Order: sequence, then C-alpha cells, then structure tokens
Amino acid sequence: MIHTLNVRSSKREDLVDITSRVAELIRRESKSEGICYLFVQHTTAGITINENADPNVGRDMLYALARLIPKDDPNYRHNEDNSDAHIKSSLTGHSAYVPFQDGRLLLGRWQGIFLCEFDGPRERTVKVCLF
Repeated sequence: MIHTLNVRSSKREDLVDITSRVAELIRRESKSEGICYLFVQHTTAGITINENADPNVGRDMLYALARLIPKDDPNYRHNEDNSDAHIKSSLTGHSAYVPFQDGRLLLGRWQGIFLCEFDGPRERTVKVCLF
C-alpha cells in the first residue's frame, strides 16, 4: 500500500522532520518488519536522513548548501528563479529507504527523516511504501 504524507514547509529553505509521522504509519499498518521507502514528488525538494537531536545540524546543512549553490548566480539559465533549488534537490536525492523491525524504524540513535525544502514555503507530497 502507498501512503501519502502532506508536509508543509515554513521557509524557502527548510528541513522538516517527518520521522514521527512515518513511524505512525508503520504503527497504523501493524507491520512487524520490512522496508519503508520514501519518495518526494517534487523537483525542488528532497529527502535525507541526518541528525535530529540538534537543530544546528540542519542549519549547518542548509548553510553549506547555500554556499555551494548560491540562489542568485547570474549564469543560471532556468527562468523561474529556483535553479539553485533544483540542484540542491538533486544532491540530496528524492528518496530514502529505512528498515523497520518490531514495528519500529531502525534509525540510529540520532537519526531522523527529513523533507528538504529548497523552494518554499509550500506543501509537499511524500509517498511512503511499506514492504
């Protein structure tokens, strides 16, 4: 079964922790073990797994991406003023796999699942498949 998570970002660039929402899907499905596949259906957003204990990690990630891929490079050819968002989403990727066992995500102690917003704020769609 394919589930849909609608995720709202609050800034142009934002990391939104969706770990608890994904864990709740697994609990609701009463699945004991398997693989959780997440896919974001947008070309200016991504999915990543990283530390969710210290919010400075997310800030540092967004800062580093902004330095590597500036928003207003005069050499961009795409006319929608979001070329940087397309590049950033390609670097983070659009999907992730997380195993689960005993109904719980097998993330490391400090790991969380994040929607990476690079062209917000807006609502994004994340598809979640449990195998």
